[in-house]
Amino acid sequence: MAHGSRKAVVTAIVANGIVTVIKFIAALLGGSASMMNEAVHSLMDTLNQGFLLRGLVVGEQPADALYAFGHGQKKYLWNLWSAIGLFSIGCGLGLSHTWHSLHDLQSTSTVEQTLIFGIISGFWLSLIVLAVATVLEGYSFVIAIKEFWRRMRSEGLRNPFRYLTQSNDPTLVAVVLEDSVAMLGLIMAACGIILAEITGNPLWDILFSGAIAVMLGMIAFYLGYVNMKYLVDIRDTKAEQVFSAIATSHSEVESYHDIRSIIIDETNTVLVAEIELREESMVSGMHQQIQKERELLLQSVPSSKLNDQALNDYINSRAAVQAILARTEQIVSDLEKDLRAQVQSVSHVTIEVKGISPMKVTA
Repeated sequence: MAHGSRKAVVTAIVANGIVTVIKFIAALLGGSASMMNEAVHSLMDTLNQGFLLRGLVVGEQPADALYAFGHGQKKYLWNLWSAIGLFSIGCGLGLSHTWHSLHDLQSTSTVEQTLIFGIISGFWLSLIVLAVATVLEGYSFVIAIKEFWRRMRSEGLRNPFRYLTQSNDPTLVAVVLEDSVAMLGLIMAACGIILAEITGNPLWDILFSGAIAVMLGMIAFYLGYVNMKYLVDIRDTKAEQVFSAIATSHSEVESYHDIRSIIIDETNTVLVAEIELREESMVSGMHQQIQKERELLLQSVPSSKLNDQALNDYINSRAAVQAILARTEQIVSDLEKDLRAQVQSVSHVTIEVKGISPMKVTA
């Protein structure tokens, strides 16, 4: 798990937790529909980010007897539950509150100007709370967006909208989107409250309240889609493209095929492929390598056994096998090393050698 993602999530939990409390207080005292939906929005954000943090912690667990490649995909499952459950609940509660506010509008045609505790009106209380929330959620947004930009640049991308759809870290994407929507929600709530105050018509407040709820539902759908695709063995197209380029340019590889990959999480990709080696890579200099292996094997043979023909035949065969395996393993090792150097997220590579190219004899 990236430290930056954890920092962004923890910061968001603290900021949204504080904002949730003050928004609910302002909504209950001021009677604003959009402020109530903003409070529900912040509550869902806080619970959602708690799920994200849980997913990050669980996803850190190493491989074991049951999970051969670690627990990284559990993070996507927690994120999916968070998106579908909490955000959908937030959207549903928000729309329900909007509906009841519209129903009750018949009995209240103007915005009441009662003072809370005889000191401040609900209008000014709501604006003060929104200002405080903007500062807190703005700080959380800055932390998340800094990590987002750092990751994007480290991967050589410049378009933030494209990176939102291509990033292998849905946790960071979720925090950035939630903080962005939180800031937009604050603006929408302020617009609804101010328009209701200016026009004397609470319908504005209620309409913006409904818009905030709909926005929550849209984010729920998108985050659910992003996390779901990582739970169905999505390919790492970048790793596959890099391997193709490496194999094509490698002087000892004749061809490659059947490249497959699975993204376990943003730091772990499994890639498998089959290759065919060039004839000259295996044959050229092989006689000398076999002789070297034979001499090493003979060093462990007692002098009394050196004239044993059966033993010599065995040593010759074994020396040939060891020389071929050593050459093959070196080529595979070079391919794996080059791949990992260019795509650090590739943690497991399996390259199967299917043989060598056909023998070429000129007439």
